[in-house]
Amino acid sequence: MSSKHCSLSTLSPVEGPMLASESGGSAVMDRPVTDEPDPSVSEAGTEAPIVTPEAGKAGEAGEEPLMTFAELGLSEMLLQSITAVGYEVPTPIQERTIPVLINGQDVIAQAQTGSGKTAAFGLPIIESIEPRERGVQAMILCPTRELAIQVSEALHKYGRHKHIETLPIYGGQPYERQLRGLQRGVHIVVGTPGRVMDHMRRGTLKLDNLKFFILDEADEMLDMGFIDDIEWVLQQVPTERQTALFSATMPPRIVDLARKYMRDPQRISVRGKEMTVPETNQSYYEVPRARKVDALTRILDAEVPSSAMIFCRTKHGVDDLGEALMARGFPVETLHGDLSQSQRDRVMKRFRSGLAEILIATDVAARGLDIPDVSHVINFDIPESPETYVHRIGRTGRAGKKGSAITLIMPRESRWIRTIERITKAPIEARRLPSANDVNERRRDVLKSLVENVVKDEDSFSAYIEPVRDLAENHDPIDIAAALLKMFATETGRSTTEVQRDDDIASYVGAPASGGDYRGDSNMVRLVINIGRNAAVRPQDIVGAIANEANVPGRAIGAIDIFDTYSFVDVPGDTVPRVIEALTKASVKGRPVTVEVSTEPAATGVRNNRGGSRPGFQGRRDDRPFRSNGPRPGGPAGGRRYPSGGGRSGGPGGPGGYDRGASERRAPRREY
Repeated sequence: MSSKHCSLSTLSPVEGPMLASESGGSAVMDRPVTDEPDPSVSEAGTEAPIVTPEAGKAGEAGEEPLMTFAELGLSEMLLQSITAVGYEVPTPIQERTIPVLINGQDVIAQAQTGSGKTAAFGLPIIESIEPRERGVQAMILCPTRELAIQVSEALHKYGRHKHIETLPIYGGQPYERQLRGLQRGVHIVVGTPGRVMDHMRRGTLKLDNLKFFILDEADEMLDMGFIDDIEWVLQQVPTERQTALFSATMPPRIVDLARKYMRDPQRISVRGKEMTVPETNQSYYEVPRARKVDALTRILDAEVPSSAMIFCRTKHGVDDLGEALMARGFPVETLHGDLSQSQRDRVMKRFRSGLAEILIATDVAARGLDIPDVSHVINFDIPESPETYVHRIGRTGRAGKKGSAITLIMPRESRWIRTIERITKAPIEARRLPSANDVNERRRDVLKSLVENVVKDEDSFSAYIEPVRDLAENHDPIDIAAALLKMFATETGRSTTEVQRDDDIASYVGAPASGGDYRGDSNMVRLVINIGRNAAVRPQDIVGAIANEANVPGRAIGAIDIFDTYSFVDVPGDTVPRVIEALTKASVKGRPVTVEVSTEPAATGVRNNRGGSRPGFQGRRDDRPFRSNGPRPGGPAGGRRYPSGGGRSGGPGGPGGYDRGASERRAPRREY
């Protein structure tokens, strides 16, 4: 991969492609009209299918042959890592991005969350890094600590066979641990803007030999107010580098950034075609990654599917989920590319016959399968594309029967739901996770329905009337019926729990208000935090703390008012308890904070959640009486209001990003 780049300022105005922002929030390449194909949007050619039973089934079903990772030009060591991770075939964004990055070109890739972007930039970076050359050769900027950890873990797995070292640097982790990693001489750094800037200013992060610079989830960083921080970092890194930008949308500020700091970027988009879906009830649950298995168990308990298919992204994911559900007593079979044909046939026979009510599979393994009477399709991992989503849920709701399609998403993946709704032209309902009491009620309804169906056929239970009459001589008939229902429920796994636990997952995981629009004004509550401009707090400091610690998406956070010694922030009403609990355990700018519900009402009016429009100061509020339940200001109460998700940044010369701690001391609290 070439790393030789000149400054963009040396290009003439007509050289290379030009980005143009669209009203719909996306961007396109404007090129002179020529007879030659555009390399930035070239499609993968017809390739030979992979030699697996799944590929054979796909061919029989008339589906397109699949490209392999080997055909993308990756080395044998990387192919070993890919096999170990459990990936079977590249996703569309990987097919189109990896060859371009290996060829040494800048890339602007527009693809949704869950499309495989990490491997799309991670694999070509690792392919081109020289392991014997110690020092940072690649940097990936991510909007949140969680994403930085995820990306770092993935790159560590990809680079294992090539001995490539990756280090995540983010706020909330002691500096000493990060310093030891940087001094050791890592090859790749994955970090959040604030902590990266902090290390750069301290001189502990040296980027003189940087070859690759990646912006992941660029539009999310714009939402959180990091655009000025990103620009500052770009101004410090070497101009001779290869740059890639990955974003779900292309707002104007991101387009401007690409024009300014990228050289002749190749635009790659994997936006799907408009599609329709069957008459299937579609819904989703927003769940933290660590609680997904618990949430899935609760959903299965509440839905009681007669036949369910659960989709995971990787073979290892299928195996891990299968073991977790079997340990919880669910009749499960797993299906992926590592199974032999005889094993595959045995799995399908058990699932079709009803001996196993749940089949967990990868998309590749399920290609070409025709399974009737699937009552539920559950996306444990979000699909790689809208086409895959439609293909998955098309397995239920067939032949006029009702079907349910359920998707589990993490907080930062909620924009993916809106994209699917727009493309499929079908609503996807946001649901609150059922509580233990809800499950009990649902199970009782199912039992009553089963009994009512049997009662309609008198001949089916006539042989049992006499024993019941005998029992009725000594017991109340209602007690007898209840005892029989209990026996049946226990035998079939439909027994109810006795109590609702205080730590029940449903009390932690909620559903968005108004079908996914978190920021309805009527649902917002204003909180007061006892820290303000006296601690150089910026909106992204507050947004980052809430987003990371309380699992509240950045776009869900409303207006932020920062004053001399305190700040206001508006959050969705159903997130208030966990926001208060999370921030109380964290620290902002190295200081412990207290958070209370304010008597001030939440801000009204529509607020822009795109960082490109920043209203800034909206008038002094010295005349506003200070409420007794918040910290009293030490000086004038003038403050600035910022749009939701961040807004005005301190700029390159100001403090670092939201995740920075002003103190290096070890503390039980996480620092922001």
